[in-house]
Amino acid sequence: MASPTVPPPPPQPARSTNLNQVHLDPLPQSVFTLPQTAQLEALYTIIRNKETSRGDFLFYSDRIIRLLVEEGLNHLPVVAKTVETPTGAIYNGLAFEGKICGVSILRAGEAMEAGLREVCRSVRIGKILIQRDEETALPKLFYSKFPQDIASRYVLLLDPMLATGGSAMKAVEVLKEHGVPEERIIFINLVAAPEGLKAFCTKFPTLKVITGWIDEGLNDKAYIIPGLGDFGERRYCV
Repeated sequence: MASPTVPPPPPQPARSTNLNQVHLDPLPQSVFTLPQTAQLEALYTIIRNKETSRGDFLFYSDRIIRLLVEEGLNHLPVVAKTVETPTGAIYNGLAFEGKICGVSILRAGEAMEAGLREVCRSVRIGKILIQRDEETALPKLFYSKFPQDIASRYVLLLDPMLATGGSAMKAVEVLKEHGVPEERIIFINLVAAPEGLKAFCTKFPTLKVITGWIDEGLNDKAYIIPGLGDFGERRYCV
């Protein structure tokens, strides 16, 4: 008897091209992206959609932020540590080396603070406010507040969008002026434009960047394309 005919599998929806490979091939050694899985792309599709409600934008962007923070912690140095388990056994494990703090670039970067606090108990938080100078068109520092011992800490710099890179580069300069070594800074963001990422990594080659997605590029208004709009407006405004 002839074997029954097995129907072909249904066609799979087209996946978007991995832009990390198209626009920055190869990626700078200091740049690390989240695994570009179907689940991650589904999360980004939700927050990119202009019809997504504010509540859903908050929920799904927070999910991505949590993943980014966890990945950022993977890049902190560790040291050997031995502990005794409840069974009386000895376990040779690891412990984080040194203290950390988060520094958010206001205002959108504040949205990432909760994700950091969820995984790091009693973490110290610093803040930087940088805005564009209307006369020079360059990023200008308006406010900064850090833990007094920030120079001895590893810093997770938080900002969801990296477009031209101007604000992020100014923030790193401010941290370095406060004694933080470049190699102790990890920049964490949701969406990056290749132009800004290249400029940022060229200026700070020993600083690690953790990004969720690298988009196509910038338009003539320096907006990230396809992007997800103004993160701060969608996050904080009804």
